[in-house]
Amino acid sequence: SRRDSYSLFSGEKRELERYLELGFYVSFAGMITFPSASSLRNLVSLVPLDRLLLETDCPYLAPQAVRGKRNEPAFVKYTLEEIARIRHIPPEELGEITTQNARMLFRIS
Repeated sequence: SRRDSYSLFSGEKRELERYLELGFYVSFAGMITFPSASSLRNLVSLVPLDRLLLETDCPYLAPQAVRGKRNEPAFVKYTLEEIARIRHIPPEELGEITTQNARMLFRIS
């Protein structure tokens, strides 16, 4: 099975659909928390949960809640919380799903 990912997704719907058709995992970062990122917030709902990943893009693109600070791995929680809110699932559940997805992608047991 294919094990590729589209890191730091910030594209359009058509691009997202094409990568999903190809079997890619799709990763979102802190940009999804920016007020101007309404299109990303709409698109994240189209990604099947078993293909969704989270990232931080450290040290850049800190989430809105910590804008102006140097981004760090711990700030992935803001991306997690935003996507969980959008997808109407508990953050803990989304964290488990995306952790499992990362394990599958990177072949970590």
